[in-house]
Amino acid sequence: MGDSATRVDGAAPAGAIELHAGALRLALRADLGGSIAGFWHGDTPILRSTDSDSLSGSRRSACYPLVPYSNRLGNKRFRWQGRDYTTETNFDDNPHSVHGVGWLRPWDVLSHSAAAAVLRYSHIPDAHWPFSFDTQQHFTLDPSALHVRMAITNTADMAQPVGLGWHPYFPKRRGSGLSIDVSDRWESDASELPVRKVAHSGIDGAVANLRLDHCFEGWKGAARIRDEKFSLGLTSNVKRLVVYTPTDKAYFCVEPVSHVSNAIQMIDPCANGLRELQPGESFEASMTVEVSAL
Repeated sequence: MGDSATRVDGAAPAGAIELHAGALRLALRADLGGSIAGFWHGDTPILRSTDSDSLSGSRRSACYPLVPYSNRLGNKRFRWQGRDYTTETNFDDNPHSVHGVGWLRPWDVLSHSAAAAVLRYSHIPDAHWPFSFDTQQHFTLDPSALHVRMAITNTADMAQPVGLGWHPYFPKRRGSGLSIDVSDRWESDASELPVRKVAHSGIDGAVANLRLDHCFEGWKGAARIRDEKFSLGLTSNVKRLVVYTPTDKAYFCVEPVSHVSNAIQMIDPCANGLRELQPGESFEASMTVEVSAL
């Protein structure tokens, strides 16, 4: 499902692009889910990074897009405008569909230059998502930051539910810490579907001491990520954030998302961030990672 590379021996994989600005280098793999293979300052990874020609799948990437929904879609089914729909398994044996379809499919390279690139994916209705849409990611690199925009347009002949986001992986280093203003977090059941919202006074501490795997609300759109190498500022125009700090992994995740996990099955999906896009209507999300080397 688009999670393998196409290449000619001795040549760069199809869809591999590199952008450069100052000391920053960004490697993209359009063919592997429109993902970021790696992001470096000099030779030091800012995100969990793999050289383009070594990346074997989007799940091993530095960051991949979440479109047309983020996180879990409960038990691979939903009801929309009076009709029942099903989706397919797309994340090992997870009982839910996860993270949409964009990260599983090859994207086209519409344009690229030394410090900018535009990727596009056009979805045809299938067993994984029943509505057509067109989406583009715009990557721009300057000497101090990575800027990403993603726009989705409903190309179906009826309204469809839509969510956007990104799934960046940050390397866990000695001194890795997070500082994020939020107001609430969603608690999940045993199958990782949200069941209730509770007050949360914010996130501020060493990643090694955090035990988080939650969607947070009341996010003001800025997060500070720090370690002995960098001070990073993550900002976005979306209002929710998934934070995942596994104790047994060499990474942690801070994911800007537009809606609560499984919002599509909630009583009021749009109140929980899901967008109802009419035919021809578009929705855009943005993410910036500002980099200060220490």
